[in-house]
Amino acid sequence: MNRAKVVMAIMALAAILSMCAIGYSIAIKSAVGIIASILAVGFVFMNGFKLKRKFREQNLL
Repeated sequence: MNRAKVVMAIMALAAILSMCAIGYSIAIKSAVGIIASILAVGFVFMNGFKLKRKFREQNLL
């Protein structure tokens, strides 16, 4: 498994954990946590797609 796939797997795990954090924040009724988790999901997805494009341009994926 090359480095690019490991990085993409870590990004996928970060996205899953961010989505779980949304559910946890809803369960404890924390508005700040919900907003922070939604922003974290957006940040992780944005960086993931940027990395994927970069890796494809370099023929690593």
